[in-house]
Amino acid sequence: MNMVKRWHAQGGYREALNIGLPLVVSMISNTVMTFTDRIFLGNYSLESLAASLPANIVAFLFLSFFMGVSEYVNVFIAQYTGACRPADVGRALWQGIWFCVPSGLFLAALCFLAEPMFRLGGHPPAIQRLEVIYFQILTVGSLPCLLGLCLSNFFAGRGLTKPVMLISMGSIFINVPLDYCLINGFGPFPEMGIAGAGIATVIGFIVPLIVYVLLIFTRRNEVLFKVRSAWRFDRELFGRFLHFGLPGGVQFFLDMFAVSFFVFIVGRFGPVELASTSAVFSIYNLAFLPTIGLHVAASIMVGQAMGDGNPDRAAFATHSVLHLALAYMGVMAVVFWVMPEFLLNLFRARGAAGAEFDAVLKMGEVLMRYCAVFTLLDAVAIVYMGGLKGAGDTRFIMGVMGTASIACIVLPLLVLNELGMTSIHGPWIFLLVYVMILTATFSYRFTKGPWRRIDLIGREKSEMG
Repeated sequence: MNMVKRWHAQGGYREALNIGLPLVVSMISNTVMTFTDRIFLGNYSLESLAASLPANIVAFLFLSFFMGVSEYVNVFIAQYTGACRPADVGRALWQGIWFCVPSGLFLAALCFLAEPMFRLGGHPPAIQRLEVIYFQILTVGSLPCLLGLCLSNFFAGRGLTKPVMLISMGSIFINVPLDYCLINGFGPFPEMGIAGAGIATVIGFIVPLIVYVLLIFTRRNEVLFKVRSAWRFDRELFGRFLHFGLPGGVQFFLDMFAVSFFVFIVGRFGPVELASTSAVFSIYNLAFLPTIGLHVAASIMVGQAMGDGNPDRAAFATHSVLHLALAYMGVMAVVFWVMPEFLLNLFRARGAAGAEFDAVLKMGEVLMRYCAVFTLLDAVAIVYMGGLKGAGDTRFIMGVMGTASIACIVLPLLVLNELGMTSIHGPWIFLLVYVMILTATFSYRFTKGPWRRIDLIGREKSEMG
């Protein structure tokens, strides 16, 4: 099919952009907040920059499991929308809420384990102290983060992604200036350093949550989707939600565990290696997180097609999203290869402390070349994973992520650590192999097509009834 026909076809480029572009902008908004956060911290002190990545990754590691599960509300709402069962949308949303509340309280309690946890990392004491502060603040803010993500699925799962985009963009105008003021001390705000960055992030979770509550629980939505009256715990639907959602949470957790382990091993190599990896990961998020927006778009389009009983349309939609992701990641690969020095210098500290950054810059330029190589591979893996997730093939994804993360990252890096090998190339080569294996495996699985036979919402049973 030529590009013009694919643009106008159902599941084609236009539909993919209508659903995916607002999600990409939303992810870019989140990336901008994270990116500017790291720039402000890098300008504040090299120790704050070095501490921000491990603390953020460990906080996100614990959060990732619960995010992966609650995010699966998106697929249920998409499939109920495709099956023309709007009254079930409210039921699905509330099961996600019932999951998020105890999950957020559990995550907040992790702040009491921060000190012994970061002591295990073996980083210098000054960095450990900053890691603990940042981690504790982020974990306390986990509940509004989870609830905001869950409620956003009410719009995204129905393909209405513009509200999600607008709310995310609005968060920038709150988070970024507040971030700067609380880190550096500006006007009436005290100078709080890395603690200020954490507080600004938590406030950036709370404000969107309030907006979602006001937009969703209206009288009109109650009539159409039962968003108020369907508040009761539904054991059957909740069990089905966990059956498909828990593997998604485990998969997300395993992926983040591999990245966290990667960062902590690199942190043992020295502060320059840790700071350069922190800066490069922050830059790479400019490519990676927007592609997660396309990953979610693939899940939504596949979910709606599968709810309508049309797996061929699901496959067609996934490939439309893949073409867009490859185009975007191709541009980012060129930018990373051609402009590494410009991007890395954004993290240079003020004044005399900036001289310490020269070693970070030199190493970071090498690491940016690695990122340029695996951006396109990442695009393929992420989009196919989104398609498989939208169809309900979450157990396969979980198995692949678990096996690959242990075999390609955890075990090899343990060996490097035991042998005392501290070349930065070793960990990054294993990370590249990890991405290559995920790309090949998910491509093969989607092409083979066992996901076409999965019945996520009991559609056939409902039709018989």
